[in-house]
Order: sequence, then C-alpha cells, then structure tokens
Amino acid sequence: MNILKLLDKLSDDKFFTTETSRLETLTNISSFGKKAAVAAIPLGLGTMMSTAKAETTDKTVSGTYFKSALTDALQLALVLEYLEDEYYTKGLTTAGLIPNSDKAVFMQISKHETAHVAFLKATLTSLGVAPGAKPTFDFTAGGNFAPFSDYNQFLTLSQAFEDTGVRAYKGQAGNVMSNKAVLQAALQIHSVEARHASQVRRMRANKGWIELADGGNMPAATNPVYNGEGNLNQAGFNTGNAFGAAAGSAAYDEILTGSEAETIANLFIV
Repeated sequence: MNILKLLDKLSDDKFFTTETSRLETLTNISSFGKKAAVAAIPLGLGTMMSTAKAETTDKTVSGTYFKSALTDALQLALVLEYLEDEYYTKGLTTAGLIPNSDKAVFMQISKHETAHVAFLKATLTSLGVAPGAKPTFDFTAGGNFAPFSDYNQFLTLSQAFEDTGVRAYKGQAGNVMSNKAVLQAALQIHSVEARHASQVRRMRANKGWIELADGGNMPAATNPVYNGEGNLNQAGFNTGNAFGAAAGSAAYDEILTGSEAETIANLFIV
C-alpha cells in the first residue's frame, strides 16, 4: 500500500464527525495500523531517494547542503512524531483517563502518528541516514503537568503538541524542497496535523484556529508554542490595519524555526 494514499485516507474528515461514524471508520480500516510500518517502504522510496543522492553527487557543496537540510528536517519531524505517538499511546492505555465519548478520536489520531513515525524512519533509512532513536519523554515537563491523571491537562498538552507540529512542519518546508516526493508527503502530514489541532482545540471549547487570546487559556509553560503568532505583518502588508489585530493575526499561522521547535520538544525530553 502506498503511504501517500494511506495518509490521504487517514486524513478523511469522516474520522472527526459523529462518534458512530468514527467507530464505523475505525472498523473499516482496522488493518491500516498493522500495515502502516510496511506501507512506508514500498512508496517508491528507492527511486525517490536515488534522486536526492544524485543531487548530492552532482551539486557538490550545494548538494551536500540540501541533503543535510533535508535529513535534519526529517530528524526533527521524527522527534516531534515520536513525542506525539508515545503521548497518545500512554493516554489511551491509562485506565479511566479518556472518556468513552472521546476515545475514538484519540485512537484515530494515535494511528496517524504511528503512521507518520513509520514513514519518517523509512525515508531516513532510504536516504542512507540512521533514524534518530526515540528520546525518553517526561510529559510532566519537570512537574508542570499531570496529563495522565487529569483529562483537562491531557487535552491541553494535546493541543500544544498538535499546534507545535503544524507550525514546525511549515517551518521546515524550505528544507525538504530538494526532494519533491518528500515535500509532498510532508505537506500531507502537515495537513493531517492541522486537522488534529483543530479537532482538539474544539474539544477544549476553543476556536479551530489560533487566536491572540490563546495565551490566556493555556499554561505559561506552553508560551513557546504560541510565540510570534501575534504577528500582523505579512510580506509587508499590515493585516492589523486592514482587518483589526484579532482577525489579522488569526488569518495567518506563523512558522516555528527548527531551533524553536527543538526548544519546545526539549521541555518534554529527559
């Protein structure tokens, strides 16, 4: 099974409609989770990655830079996906944490994150680079959170992780442009992460998009996730003057640089 087609199906909005529909969908695609790791390999990665290697050989210095930027971006994405994958696995296996009414949503999100991990590891391997080992995570962030004993905190961190993923993937787009197949897959993962973020935000009674007010309804420890989202200037155009600060800010999501995303991830790495 082609991983791109798999991710397309996994991003189907039917996963996030009524509970009945979600459960029916889970039944219909129960084999997807089992196939995810295998599906990541026969993507045509051999052909895809040989192109990247050829670029490295042909372009000397610039080729070497592009390969390094590409694999560094994939390694960063892998850390973030490791974090989300383990977070949802632990949440789903913690008895009594997630209400039955919400469990189907997080079961599906968890499958998505597992598929993303499998894809990124397979892609790095095909590029001749060893995927980074999964870090040891501390989801309390040094005692600031108790997500596995308080469902509200579980939702809060879920929102922070998903919002981080959306901004981080966008921030790395330029670093994966040297390989069109990887760029396509990264954009597909990015849109799925955005669907996750919107769904979890609404489960917390927030808007589906980031607002200026987000800083007031999230713990201070998550401030790095939202830093810069109040930017009103886009390519020289002042959106605040045109539409007001609230609308002008919410109409554009900002990126996270690699170092900013690493800083956020490191809050939860031992």
